[in-house]
This record gives sequence, C-alpha cells and structure tokens, in this order.
Amino acid sequence: MEYVKEIFAQYNRQCIRVYQAYNTIIAKEAITLQTFGENFNINRMTWIKPSFLWLMYRSNWGIKKNQECILALDIYQSKFNELLEKAVLTSPDSAIYTNIQWRKAFDETTVYCQWDPDRNVNGNAINRAAIQIGLKGNTLKDFLNMGIYCIKDITPLVRKWNEQRKCGKLNSKDLPVEKIYPIKNKVIRNRLNMK
Repeated sequence: MEYVKEIFAQYNRQCIRVYQAYNTIIAKEAITLQTFGENFNINRMTWIKPSFLWLMYRSNWGIKKNQECILALDIYQSKFNELLEKAVLTSPDSAIYTNIQWRKAFDETTVYCQWDPDRNVNGNAINRAAIQIGLKGNTLKDFLNMGIYCIKDITPLVRKWNEQRKCGKLNSKDLPVEKIYPIKNKVIRNRLNMK
C-alpha cells in the first residue's frame, strides 16, 4: 500500500506539537525543568512524533513499561524546519540518492526521518504515513537548549481517552486536531520521499 507522506500535526504560527513517552522520573523532571534533565540519556537517539495516535499505538496509550507518561512538546517551528533540512531517511528509498550517497549522508547526519503507517484510535493502520524524527549528538543538545517552547504532561487526558476508547465512548473530536504541516521546499520533499 502506498501511504500519503505528509506531516500531519497540531501547530500554530509559532510552534508545532510533537509527542514522546517516558517513565515517570524522566517525565516529572522534564515538566519541572521545561527541558530534559540528568535522568534523560543525552547519548542516545531520541525520537519526536507529531502524530498523537501513532504515539498512542507505539506506547499502547501509555501502558507500555517506561512509556507511562505522555508528554506534549511544543517546539519552535524554526527549529523543527531546521531538523527537516538536516534529516536523512533511515532507509534509502528516496529517489534523490544512490545507495552510496545515502550511506554517506546517513553516516554523517544527526537527524533521521522514518515513515510508518499512521494509526486510528484502535491502532489500525490508515492510508497515510506518520513521520518520526530521530535526534542525536549536537543536534539533540541544541534541540533541548533552544528548540522547546514548553512541555506539557498530557498523561491524565490520555488515560481518560483510553478508558473512553475501551468502552466505545471516545469522541475523536476530543483528540488533538492535526492538519497538514506545509512543507514547500522541494529539496526537503525529495530527500524525505514526500508524496
């Protein structure tokens, strides 16, 4: 199945919202500091996800171990756009690279892009892709210091919505409203295989 590859997200003029799931220690520290603290491993890659329902699928609505706390990070659009400019796909399926060019770009970058089937409230795949952006090294440090506008703990809402979902009473209008985040730069679109 060919998926629509666009970035669907909740955003305003200044920020775009991405989601992450962590254990309680990392999440509480992040809420207090409004960035990530000493319990966050800066030496590992971290993935940000604009699709709320993809993260719900990945974290099983915050039930998976070490993913019990769901954080919404509002990040500056300028920083998000910088990440897209640096991003390299995690597999060489873009027409812009040969395998050798892709390998070189992949080895040299600190920002990774992966597309996975987006999900509905029941975790079933839908006909569009959800983007994940992986950060490491200096790019991750810069993101933590300069990219985050605010961090919100939405775990209580997620738990409420999950209970409603399990009872068949979840109104999808209550969930975050995500629309296409416009990427007009043709170089970025080609490199990230956006269709």
